[in-house]
Amino acid sequence: MREEVETTGVPAGSEGSGQRMTARLRVRRYRWSDLDAVWSLHQLGLAQVGLAPGDGVYYDDDFPRITEIYLADRGEFLVGEVRGAGIVAMGGLRRIDDDVADMCRLRVHPDHQRQGYGTRITRELESRARRLGYSVLRGDTTVRQTAALELYRKSGWQEVRREARGDTVVIYIEKQLDAVVSRLFSR
Repeated sequence: MREEVETTGVPAGSEGSGQRMTARLRVRRYRWSDLDAVWSLHQLGLAQVGLAPGDGVYYDDDFPRITEIYLADRGEFLVGEVRGAGIVAMGGLRRIDDDVADMCRLRVHPDHQRQGYGTRITRELESRARRLGYSVLRGDTTVRQTAALELYRKSGWQEVRREARGDTVVIYIEKQLDAVVSRLFSR
């Protein structure tokens, strides 16, 4: 399994737009020393859209147990770093069953949004999900998270259902994958 992938500078916004070049994003697997940075990024991402941990929409008890919940149970948790800025993006895969994984915790720091980092993390997680043998990815977001909705739609995710939780509407989504089981992994 690839542990690190570096994204070269690409134009911000749409490809070929001639806009400024983004900084390099280095994508790697989460390690325990990243906990404070990913927790802060999570809180910042929720606050940006008016949500908070423990508000009945989002849970947060998995953060101290990322290694156990994600990495040790046929999942993944990636962070994206930019030199001089630290961790600016993240996302995880959590096993639901033998065929289905949940893509969650997708966050990009507000100062680094609209530079393709969310797309990069999403593509890498989808690729790793295929290699792990999953055929379906599921996730959720809220109507308030318009950038996430746009990213999921352009990446081929489909809305499955909606649910009101208090004054927030949660949108459940999924994507069918063509699983490619790694030779190193057998069910």
